[in-house]
Order: sequence, then C-alpha cells, then structure tokens
Amino acid sequence: MAQVQEFEKVLSASDSSVAAFDEHKSAVKRIQHFLHSTPAAVPLIVLLLSIIIFGITIGGRFFSSYTLTLILQQIAIVGILGAAQTLVILTAGIDLSIGVIMVISAVIMGNCAVSYGMPSVLAVAIGLAAGAACGLLNGLLVAYMKLPPFIVTLGTWNIVMATNFIYSANETIRDTDVDNQAPLLHLFALSFKVGTAVLTLGVIATVVLVLVLWYVLNHTAWGRHVYAVGDDQEAAKLSGIQTKKVLMTVYTLAGLIAAFAAWVSIGRNGSISPSAAVTDYNLQAITATVIGGISLFGGRGSILGTLFGAMIVGVVSMGLNMLGADPQWKVLLTGVLIIGAVAIDQWIRKVSA
Repeated sequence: MAQVQEFEKVLSASDSSVAAFDEHKSAVKRIQHFLHSTPAAVPLIVLLLSIIIFGITIGGRFFSSYTLTLILQQIAIVGILGAAQTLVILTAGIDLSIGVIMVISAVIMGNCAVSYGMPSVLAVAIGLAAGAACGLLNGLLVAYMKLPPFIVTLGTWNIVMATNFIYSANETIRDTDVDNQAPLLHLFALSFKVGTAVLTLGVIATVVLVLVLWYVLNHTAWGRHVYAVGDDQEAAKLSGIQTKKVLMTVYTLAGLIAAFAAWVSIGRNGSISPSAAVTDYNLQAITATVIGGISLFGGRGSILGTLFGAMIVGVVSMGLNMLGADPQWKVLLTGVLIIGAVAIDQWIRKVSA
C-alpha cells in the first residue's frame, strides 16, 4: 500500500469549501432589476396611477363604463399603429411612414369598393396588399441598401403622402356611400354590450392583435430573432440569424398592420378622407410606443407596454377633457411622459451594462 505523503496530510485537513460572494442588493437595485426583467411594469404602474389620480379628482363619473369604454374606442387605431411601430423599433429602427400607409390603404379600399364597384372582400385584400407593399419597400431599402431607417421612412412618408393626394384627388368618400355599397368596410364599427360597457369590434381587434404579437415575439424563434437583431445586429448575424430577412419581414408586417389599422379606422370614422394623411397618427403611435417602455435603442421592451402606453395617453386626454382643462396641458404632459419614459429606460439599461 502506498505511503501517504506529508503534503497530502496537510491538504486533507485544509478547508475545501468554495469561495462565495454574497451580493447584498439595495431596494433600489432590486427595483431596477425587476423593471429590467418586466419591461411592461413601468407603463402599467403609470396607467394605474393615472386612473387613480383622475378618479380621485373627477369622481365616480370617470369610472363609469361609458367613460372607460370610450377611452378604449379612442385609442384603438393608435394602439394598432403602435403595435406596428413597436416591431420596427425593437429592431433599433423607426418607421415615419406608418400613418400615411394607413391612410392610403383606407383610400384604396374605399375607391376599389365604392368607385370601382369591386366586391368588398377584394377591396380589403387590395388595401392590405398595398400596405404590405409599402412596408416591403421600406424593408428592401433598410435591409439590402443599408440606408438609415429614419431617412428611408422619411422619404417614403413624402412619397406615399403625395401619391395619396394624387391618386384620390383629395376627394372624400362619404359615410353613406360606404354603408350602401361596401358595409364590410364598417365591420369594426359594430358594437356589443358587456354588462353596461359598450365595446366595438375595433377594440377587440386591437387587443387580440397585441396579444397575438406578444405571443409571437416571446414564444417563437422569429420573435427572439427580432430582439436579437435590435440588441446587436452584427452579433445576431454572426450567430447565424438571417438579419436581412428579419428586417424585411418586420417592415412588411408593419405595413400590413398599418393597412389593417386603415380598415379599423374606416369603421371608427365612417367616411374615408385622404386629408387624414396630415393627422399626426405616426407621432401618436411613436408616443404610445415610447411611453410603453419600448427602448428606442432596440432589443428591449414588451408590446403589452405599447398598449398600456396608448391607454395612458387616452386616460390623460379624457381626464383633462372632463376637467375642462386647456388642451395644451395634454401636449405638455405627453412631452413629460415621453422624456420620463426615455430617462427610465436609460436607467434600467444600466443593469445589463
């Protein structure tokens, strides 16, 4: 039997425990980590606080089913456009043409169904295809030409807006004409009661769309690729992700969703007006997205936060209207919320730094 060496006796008596480093996190650090892992938490907290503050200030009127459902109806279009904008911003891009894509898609749907006498189903399909084609153009220029998304979509915003006015001759299609010849275009105006609350199909469509996109982004390989491209495009490419294909699908899908928002907007507004292109739909969508906690640097955020962001703007707007406040207060508070959201995002991002 081999004799035990002297140094082995010393080693056998030594402490064999592994060194451990206990990190005692402060309450602020724990909050920071929680918000980093749950990006929709901040807009949800702000939404609840807004509801509570206006509820206390205004009273029971604010909590009526009529008021709350009216807020949902008012933010439906912005919520859908915000969902489209979220997909693009998650890839560290931005789409300034979302709003005008929606308007030209609505104009195409209306003209095909009312002016050209096409079946409503075909008119809707053509409008959706037009929106997807606009998004595809953006995707080609960003992914393959490697042009900056801001410049590309600023250019297509001007092109699509001019095309909208040239094609339509700035003629509005009346509500009664749509009702008589293409009632399908007013599908999302249909309403039903849930207790004392009145909901439209447009509101339901918005919520369903956001939930579907939330599932896709969080539980599919494509969704993980979208976040990876936004976080670090070069690293994503080296890991085997086809970044160009991801960008193409994101911009095309954003255009398709904008066209879907056009269908919902026809139900909401009744008539189809080309001059709606000058409305700041795109700015409202970006506002909802940023307030909803989607990082402008890409790769972080939850699409549920975008819905909460749209609801925050709706609650603030409705609350100030009920208080009889100057409309400029809404603009001021929106600006404060945007700056606050970006500041919080920067603070939260330090966790991963």
